Amino acid sequence: MAGVQIRHYEEEDDEAVKELFTMGMSEHVPSSFIHMLRQPLTQMVCVCLFCILLASSKSIMLPVLTLTLVLAGGRQLMSYIFNCYIEESLQRDLNHVDETYMTPIDACFWVAESEGHIVGTVACLPSEKHPECLELKRMSVRRSHRGLGIAKTLCCTVAEFAQSHGFQGVVLYTSVVQTDAQRLYEHMGYQQVQQFVIPDLIAKLTNFSLFEYKLDLQPRAHR
Repeated sequence: MAGVQIRHYEEEDDEAVKELFTMGMSEHVPSSFIHMLRQPLTQMVCVCLFCILLASSKSIMLPVLTLTLVLAGGRQLMSYIFNCYIEESLQRDLNHVDETYMTPIDACFWVAESEGHIVGTVACLPSEKHPECLELKRMSVRRSHRGLGIAKTLCCTVAEFAQSHGFQGVVLYTSVVQTDAQRLYEHMGYQQVQQFVIPDLIAKLTNFSLFEYKLDLQPRAHR
């Protein structure tokens, strides 16, 4: 991790942080689309649609073209869903990082900087579901700087912050398609505590689930 500095977020980091988050989330669109295609319901609908059109048209071209358009529409739908999530996240906290993460005493936002560029981010704030824990959020590392140990260092930064503020653990949420993130968190000592489907119609139809992970800590101080 030579040449990479982990430091607190500063106001001038705003645009770079939001760009990194947007790029990182957009990377999950292809894998989410593939996940959707692997679901039995999706495959059944595609097969039925193909067979019905083939039987009614007596031509292979119509069902092939129709199925191609349906799949293209599904890909666009997945992109739209992620864009909505990105916009929601910007409105919820990333458009006002100072207020959300830097002002409260039990919250913080860090960036990883390399040669004057923001190449990683992570944040934390008290968990709504688990008051005794901090929640790790907004973990992202630029693709060009992955594999250098930046994500591990950012994870450790959050754990150390949680310990110093007297929290008993750190919790986080990641999706079924973020397999690299799952491996990272498990390597860092996080344990999966539950899996659940997002309460959204499309998520339920595509079995798009989230994993909750927890890292147990021994607090060094009491809040």
